[in-house]
Amino acid sequence: MNPRQVGLWGFSEGGWVAPLAASRSADVAFVVTIGGPGYDPLRTQAWNLATHLHHRGVGGAFRRTVAGPTAQFMGATGLFPAADHDPVPVLERLHRTPVLALWGDHDTQVPPRESARIFREALTRAGNRHAVIGFVAGGAHNGHRTSDGFDRIGGPLFHGKRLGELTPRYAQTMTSWVRAVAAGHPPESSAAPVPGQVLATTPLPGHAWYAWLAPALLLLGFGAYPLSAPLRRGPVLRPVRWLAGLGLLAVVAAVAFPLAVFVAGDGAAAPVVWGRPAAWLVVQGLAVAVVMSACVSAAALRRRRPTPSGAAWLRLAPVGLAAAGFVPWAVWWGVAA
Repeated sequence: MNPRQVGLWGFSEGGWVAPLAASRSADVAFVVTIGGPGYDPLRTQAWNLATHLHHRGVGGAFRRTVAGPTAQFMGATGLFPAADHDPVPVLERLHRTPVLALWGDHDTQVPPRESARIFREALTRAGNRHAVIGFVAGGAHNGHRTSDGFDRIGGPLFHGKRLGELTPRYAQTMTSWVRAVAAGHPPESSAAPVPGQVLATTPLPGHAWYAWLAPALLLLGFGAYPLSAPLRRGPVLRPVRWLAGLGLLAVVAAVAFPLAVFVAGDGAAAPVVWGRPAAWLVVQGLAVAVVMSACVSAAALRRRRPTPSGAAWLRLAPVGLAAAGFVPWAVWWGVAA
């Protein structure tokens, strides 16, 4: 082994960085990863949140909102850094570098089953003959002892929480593999049987511009009615006022709450009532109020029969279009589920 070469160890996000560094330098002798993601950061984080929400007892409807439309909104608006980094082309450049890729079999932050498959397939396509894919029994995302991926067993306390002991098999597997590589005998490629995975990841389309455009148009439509009030163009109807106000509030709340969960983590979803975050039940109540206000406004306009002047249409058309578009958007966003 060349003494000027070094090996790289990458944990979690380091599972993106270590292979990237190895693909760009001939001085890297080997790569070891634990909990390396096989998907891009946005899809990985969406799965992470969905898995933790599932553990909290949150039902599939809100989980789909977070892992689907909300993740698309984050990616389309640029709020999630390096959202589309693809690790596969990087792995496919590791032709000769020995790789040991491990995951805890109770990993709840990176999808272990899918990530292991992606690593194995990419390294096989690269022609890498020394890629070992394995799993740490009883290991969490970081290889420490756990019973389900959410707790930690043993180890010191940190702010009242267990950090967990390092799983013996993880240390032994990594040590013996590194020694073999250093001795000039890197193990041949192999792949251990993959463990189960409670949830599958959610595929995310690239450049989902509609994820932010749709709520922006709804806000514009509902906001046009109160903004045009000083112009005194057309009739002023109390039900339409309620429709515009409730519509603005519902759209803002429907977007803001799952975004808060995406940014702050699954703890922002507490408390959970009937399989839904309590705050989400309020958002769904607002959505029902919007639909009811739209019906009441339509009935009021039918009774009053305002003069169909250009000013009247200019005032009422935006909020009417927003009310009509709110329903399919609410279904897609998961508010109506």
